[in-house]
Amino acid sequence: MKAKLITNNPVAKNRLSGTFDVEYHDISYLDILILVRNYIHKGHTLLTHPLSGSVKPKETPYKSIVISSNASGLDIQSVSIIEESIACVGRFTDRKIPESALKDLMEIDCNLIESTKKYL
Repeated sequence: MKAKLITNNPVAKNRLSGTFDVEYHDISYLDILILVRNYIHKGHTLLTHPLSGSVKPKETPYKSIVISSNASGLDIQSVSIIEESIACVGRFTDRKIPESALKDLMEIDCNLIESTKKYL
C-alpha cells in the first residue's frame, strides 16, 4: 500500500499522485501540520519530517508531509515531532511572499518529497 502524502501544494498533488496516496487541501502550512497531527493521534506514523528543507515555515506557504498509509498505534516519536513542529511554526512571524516566488516554492517542496521516494 502506498504511503499517504498530505499536502497543500498543487504541484506535489499532480506530480506525486502515482507514487503516493495524495490528500490535497487548500489550507495553510500550519493547518497542514495540524491535519497531520490529527492523523498521528489516530495511529499513523511520520515518514518525513514536517520541517524538512532549508526554507523556513513562514517563508513558504507550501508543505507536503508523508505519513504511513495505515494506522498501527500511537507512535510517541511522531507525536513529539509534530507537536514541536507546530510550536516552531508559531514562533516565526508572517512574511509577505512575492507572487513571483510561489511557483519556485512549490517546486522546492515537491522536490524535497520526490527525493524521499526511494527510501519509503
